[in-house]
Parts: sequence; C-alpha cells; structure tokens
Amino acid sequence: MKTFVIGHLKPDTDSVVAAMALASMYQKVACFNRQNAEAVIAGPINPETEFLLNKFGMSAPRIISATDLANDDQVVLVDHNEADQRLEGLSQNQIVEIIDHHKVNLNFEQPIFLTFKTWGSSNTIIYFMMKKNDFVPDQKIASLMLAAILSDTVGFKSPTCTAKDKELALELAKVAGIEDLDAFSLEIFKAKSDVSKLSCEEIVKNDYKVFDFAGQKVMIDQLETVEQEKVLSEKKACLLEAMTKVKTELAVDSIFVVITDILKVNSKLLILNQAAEDIALKAFGGEVSEQVLDIGARLSRKKEIAPLIERAVS
Repeated sequence: MKTFVIGHLKPDTDSVVAAMALASMYQKVACFNRQNAEAVIAGPINPETEFLLNKFGMSAPRIISATDLANDDQVVLVDHNEADQRLEGLSQNQIVEIIDHHKVNLNFEQPIFLTFKTWGSSNTIIYFMMKKNDFVPDQKIASLMLAAILSDTVGFKSPTCTAKDKELALELAKVAGIEDLDAFSLEIFKAKSDVSKLSCEEIVKNDYKVFDFAGQKVMIDQLETVEQEKVLSEKKACLLEAMTKVKTELAVDSIFVVITDILKVNSKLLILNQAAEDIALKAFGGEVSEQVLDIGARLSRKKEIAPLIERAVS
C-alpha cells in the first residue's frame, strides 16, 4: 500500500508544490504513518511551475492516471476537493484526506481527514501543518512553497490573501533565504505571463477549472499576465476560436476566459456567444465591446469571479 499526494487537473504551482511539500513531511514525520508517500500530478506542469522547479533545481513529480493505482493505495488531495477537478477515474473510496482552501463540495460515504482553511494558498495550510509537527522544510521546498503562496495570492494583492498568508510567507522566506519578495514576485509574474510558446488552445486550457453550477458545467480559464492589452490585440480572435473547440471537447455548457493584468489589477472576460454574454452581464454588469467585457479590479477567480457567475447561472 502506498500513499499518493496529488493536486487538481491542470495543475498550477500551488497544486504541484503543495503535493511535493506535504509528501516531504509525510516521508519524515512518523505520526502520519505515511512514510511511503509520493507526490504526483494529474497532468503536465505549466510554464510558471517549470520555471520555478528549474530555478531551484527540482524535478516535477511524475504524471499518473487512475490506472496506476493499486486497489489498496491511498490518495491525499491537495488544493481541490470537487469531483470534477480530481484525477479522472479516481475512486472516491481511495481518498483518505483532503487539504484545501476552496469552496467545499463533498459527499463521502466514509469519514476522512479534512483540513480546510480560508487562506489564500494551500501551501500556507501545509506550512501551518509543518509548524504544528515541528517539521522544517529544506531550503528548496521552502523556496517553492514561498513562490506558490506569492503566485496564488498575486504577491499579496489578491482579496483571497490573509494575514496568515503574509505571516507564514515571511517565515518561509527566512528558511528559503529570499530577502526581496517584491523582486521574487515580479520574477514569478513574468514566468506566469509568458505564453509565447503556447498555442491559443493551450492558453485556454492552461489554468482552467470546471464548476458545477446548478447542474450546468461552467469552465473558467484564467490567464494572469503583465501584458493584457498585447494578448487581447494579438490573440483575441485565435482565443475565441480555441474556446469554441475546447467547449465542445470538454462538453461544458459555458466557457469563459479571464485575462488578468496582475500589475494593473484588472480583469477582462472573453465572451464567446450570446448565452455567455447574458451570463456575464448578469454577473458583472457593464457593456460588452467586441466580445470583451471589462470586469474591473478583480483578481481572484475563486472569490471575485466564479461566485458571481454561479449566481448568474443559478
């Protein structure tokens, strides 16, 4: 029997690093009885995560499918909980623990371990757990955990960011030996916003989540960039075409792509069709211009975008 620690489909930095960090603690803290834990991922890493792993000399966890699991293997979920965001084909009976900071949508037949916090990053939660167990991550893991917190909280600018995120990030910075968090954040943002090597379809599928809103499957992809206007001027038509393809491929009822300027703190929504426009205007108001809706100073999909779309759909 083995324990696999895994984040959500279309893994982002917080998801990948959370799995790596938690597995590193499980392997060395006996009270969890999970010394054979392995961090794994449900799909390829994104450019930001690749940049950070290379920067700190770490390898990405291996990609697995549900068929790689033996019947008696156990699974710990990090950075997600909803069924639509889990590894495809994963048996719910194999899930023994969930650590997350998103909205809870669970229905388990058996009791499992749950750790949910209203904090801005899963890595904040995991470092909190490390402190509770007197475990200090090594410098490389601490560096990645710090990067994940900065990424998920958009350099502490996101409304999801809490005092606890800032407090524990500063502690991790000391372990990591990183002094200039502003410079480190900018480095992360530049890596995150580099889509030069991605096709439009890859951008649309780069950081998406599928939500179940009142029985409607709604996909929301978010591109965080420092060049919002350049992306829109050069890639809008291509992205809309890709959205049509991905909507059919994933069999979702609605699809939205959010293009977020992480320096100017502004998001714009790509509107595929009239049905999407109706939902978007009900959710955010404003006026659609050439299939783009400016939704203002919103950064967080989890807190500022998805809930409004959910209410509009419902």
